[in-house]
Amino acid sequence: MFLGIDLGTGSSKAVLTNSDGAILDTATITHQVSLPRPGWAEFDAENTWWAEVIGLCGELFARNDPTRVAGVSISGMGPCLVVTDADYTPLRPAILYGIDTRAEQQIEDLNREFGEDAIYSTGGKVLSSQAVGPKLRWLADQEPEVFAAARHWFSCSSYLTAKLTGEYILDHHTASQCDPLYAVHRQDWIPERADAIAGHIPMPALAWSTDIVGTVTDSASALTGIPAGTPVCAGTVDAWAEGFSAGVRIPGDLMLMYGSTMFFVQVLADFHAHRQLWTTAGVEQGTLTLAGGMSTSGILITWLAHLFGDAPMETLMAEALDAGPGADGLLVLPYFAGERSPILDPDARGTIIGLTLRHGRGHLVRAALEGICFGLRQSLELFESSGQPIQRILAVGGGTQGTLWTQLVSDILGRTQIIPEQTIGASYGDALMAAIATGAVPPETDWTRMARVVEPDPASAQQYDFLYEKYCQLYPATAGHMHALAKIQRGGA
Repeated sequence: MFLGIDLGTGSSKAVLTNSDGAILDTATITHQVSLPRPGWAEFDAENTWWAEVIGLCGELFARNDPTRVAGVSISGMGPCLVVTDADYTPLRPAILYGIDTRAEQQIEDLNREFGEDAIYSTGGKVLSSQAVGPKLRWLADQEPEVFAAARHWFSCSSYLTAKLTGEYILDHHTASQCDPLYAVHRQDWIPERADAIAGHIPMPALAWSTDIVGTVTDSASALTGIPAGTPVCAGTVDAWAEGFSAGVRIPGDLMLMYGSTMFFVQVLADFHAHRQLWTTAGVEQGTLTLAGGMSTSGILITWLAHLFGDAPMETLMAEALDAGPGADGLLVLPYFAGERSPILDPDARGTIIGLTLRHGRGHLVRAALEGICFGLRQSLELFESSGQPIQRILAVGGGTQGTLWTQLVSDILGRTQIIPEQTIGASYGDALMAAIATGAVPPETDWTRMARVVEPDPASAQQYDFLYEKYCQLYPATAGHMHALAKIQRGGA
């Protein structure tokens, strides 16, 4: 059997499968992002991520024979930045992906140092809060003693792979999000930029996600229960593992991941780029993808539920359904942690407009969901304009288990979505990677079985087109005010 483990923003999940893709058992542990300062988002890599890998394995192996595990793969949120000493002990909390916006000054500095056009040309994307390079520079600037002590740097999945195997590696896809350190065309590090940004810290060896990069060590086996010597493959970022689980492997396929943050990944036939999206290496050797991601999606709805006294999600969704299209004239810009795609603005802020005393919590939830969908529509229009048509949309993630959110996406996009039968998520893709890596199944194996198709409702198209036009006008009209408020939140005048 094969063990897939995913460390997501809201929870960690593990799955055991057989070589046919049948799910034998699962385990889940929930956790919360640490937000110690405005613009910061962190996790304790050792006491949360690694401890949860140990906990997930303990739960699964209390019910299943660990000696049957033939291969392991780990995915995780990313790209993140974990710096460690020579023994892989973290020196500070992990700095998260694009929802951590602390390195704005370093983005400006690196753009001046290497040139915005040169960075875009080599990396297939502009520098943003998603990139690792500015966060490494931030560490050198703001915590020089930590930077000086660092001997390795990791993302989430590569840190955990190192804890299992002792190997210092990074998969090509994650590396391609570590701008401006990686050349996406030749799929390798850029030595002169690595020297300038990482300094004395060596670059990890590169591997493709289904490459076996090591085996479980005796010490890791004692903690996790995975037999020593079990092969471990490189793994990748959670969104790409989830796309792999859904069979998003044909040029033109696009995955929508409904999660704490919404992510979208399209497989490319050849190189395409857009300055508001990310061109990256794919999961499989030599492949390319075009991607984007929003900063707050499912996590925004969870936040609202908490504000409403931790109301049951089923109740809120029923009230949102009753609110009807347009939420009685309410619009939300879902920029509650800045925004990645499509505006790439860490100082964007959440906005609610049209609110009256007549609105209730169902209207707010409905407007938030619709705002997420409008933002998604903006991004997918950029995908189309980049030159690679969208042929098929496959929807994955925990948010697909309900019906309202998925229906709103189809209605506002005017597109059909296919939802796979398995909603386990990225850990299922990890298990498939492990099966392919060990040779148990051929590389072209697809475990996907489709459960349902969501068609757009034409009755609401005209109303949503009107609201979308208004939505698109809101950010340009309010961005200056957002930025002024963001400055206050950071302690500025």
